[in-house]
Amino acid sequence: MVVMPYFREIPRLLRLCGPILVAQMAQTMMSFVDTLMAGQVSATDLAAVAVATSFWLPLVLLVQGVIMALTPIISQLNGARRTSEVAGAVHQGFWLTILVTLPAMLALYYSPLALHWMNVEPELAHKTAGYLHAILWGMPAYALYQVLRNFSEGLSHTLPTMVIGFIGLAVNVPANYILIHGHFGFPALGGVGCGYASALVFWVMLFGMIFYTRRSAVLKKFSIFSPITPPNWSQISRLFKLGFPIAMAIFCEVTLFTVVALLLAPFGAEIVAGHQIAINFSSLIFMIPLSLGMAMTIRVGHSLGENQAEQAKRISMVGIALGCLIALCCALATVVGRYWIGGLYTDNAKVLELAASLLLLASFYQISDSAQVIAAAALRGYKDTQIIFYITLVAFWLFGLPIGMVLGLTDWLMPAMGPHGFWIGFLVGLTIAASALLWRLKVIYGRVENNRRANLPLVDGM
Repeated sequence: MVVMPYFREIPRLLRLCGPILVAQMAQTMMSFVDTLMAGQVSATDLAAVAVATSFWLPLVLLVQGVIMALTPIISQLNGARRTSEVAGAVHQGFWLTILVTLPAMLALYYSPLALHWMNVEPELAHKTAGYLHAILWGMPAYALYQVLRNFSEGLSHTLPTMVIGFIGLAVNVPANYILIHGHFGFPALGGVGCGYASALVFWVMLFGMIFYTRRSAVLKKFSIFSPITPPNWSQISRLFKLGFPIAMAIFCEVTLFTVVALLLAPFGAEIVAGHQIAINFSSLIFMIPLSLGMAMTIRVGHSLGENQAEQAKRISMVGIALGCLIALCCALATVVGRYWIGGLYTDNAKVLELAASLLLLASFYQISDSAQVIAAAALRGYKDTQIIFYITLVAFWLFGLPIGMVLGLTDWLMPAMGPHGFWIGFLVGLTIAASALLWRLKVIYGRVENNRRANLPLVDGM
């Protein structure tokens, strides 16, 4: 039957996606544990972790986004049986990581200067700076770990990501306990201790991945540690051109939500709390299409490496359909359980009512959000990344945010809607992004098919 190849692709995607999803959840849990344990010390320590995260997260995601270019490169090389080139690609990934991590570390080191311009109270500024300077020590390890992670996942080997994610979580909890409260001879550092604990976790994860890479029968045959090839500036440049748009697309999306949180701050703590509950839950749900998209990048890249254009197209279509179906189920569950979900976070009636109404809006944008992130992942598999940045920039910053500001803050079209206006802006921006990315994917299908008919290669090297 014609539809059978489509159905056979579903378990393949899910097998790749499962470990990635669990690893993403473990990483999210580390952030949750930091927040929870710092909050047990004082509100100032909790606030310091939250403020520091708003500086740390965009920078580290920029670095991570650049490195994500390795996944489609390695999956295509593996699919094309050009395995002798894999180690060289990883080595250039190492060199690029060093080049982008150093300026990111400098930016992070001096970022506390902005706290003085923002008139943050001295104690909060001091603890925030302490956290940032503590976690700074872990940034090189985090970045190098991402290189090895993308190497492994590019070879369709996603289990190590899950296992090492759990190891990191297992180290994070006792490290937090010891460094926050001061045990076994260590000083009590409060929220700053979370920064040192996270840095330690990143090094543990890096060494764990190095150990696995050296021992695994699947990975050790690539001999990526001996010898390390010198920098190839042409390959590094191509890798950067592929990865930088990915990084900027992620940065645009993350900073959009940060800006909206700042714009809502004058509305009061209850409004911000309701908005934060809806954002937090939506972020958890987002891990499902994000992980599915990562799996699809691997499968699409591998198929193109095998010169199987029709299979790559089928994989991306199945991934998008599966992601939208899962999103529809999650949306229905959100609609039905929105008050119960809000109740997990708060017992404040006003906050709960606002959170429930925003979760209703969130249920509408889950399908658009799923479609756009999976379509972008498919385009990464095709190494078509620049357009992702352009579409994300236009959809979120030229449509989503301005529409949200008009509806949320002004009476130009109707009485100001507050946070609901911004969430309608999210819905509009995500829908535009999804539509544009799906259109671009259709264009790429046509280009690849034309190359196939002309007997041109579907993929290149680095």
